[in-house]
Amino acid sequence: MKKTSISLLIFMLFNSCVENRTLKTENQQTEINNLLDNWHKNAAETNFEAYFDAMTDDAIFIGTDATENWNKEAFMAFSKPYFNNGKAWNFTSLQRNVYFSIDDKTAWFDELLDTQMKICRGSGVLEKLENEWKIKHYVLSMTVPNENTTEVVKIKSAIEDAIIKNKKAL
Repeated sequence: MKKTSISLLIFMLFNSCVENRTLKTENQQTEINNLLDNWHKNAAETNFEAYFDAMTDDAIFIGTDATENWNKEAFMAFSKPYFNNGKAWNFTSLQRNVYFSIDDKTAWFDELLDTQMKICRGSGVLEKLENEWKIKHYVLSMTVPNENTTEVVKIKSAIEDAIIKNKKAL
């Protein structure tokens, strides 16, 4: 009887921890989905301050062009004219996956986006700072159907061959 009671108590305690972890993760996933959806919305509505407030001070944004690897300050400088002209970019998430570190202070995600460039992929890392999630690293990639890879490579070869040569020389 005593072994049964202890086993039941251990089972209940374990089950309670799993339920609490699941609930915490679901709540954080909702927070992250809201953060990313609002981040994309702020770009579409050219809300410069809100867009960049969603990022950590040391955030990195990697764009679709091979030369686009910006820290937050450089990305702000690049983006400012687009926001000032009332025409930034409009991305809407079609699908998103979010994953969490064991300590729940870091999350990473991938998403398919509906954009003016058709379907793109976004991926990134988020950091929880003072109970608020912030975007620390974001990568935007254009998707290329496998059957069109050869055509795309031909289109971009001249430009990217020069970049490759330059990077190898460094």
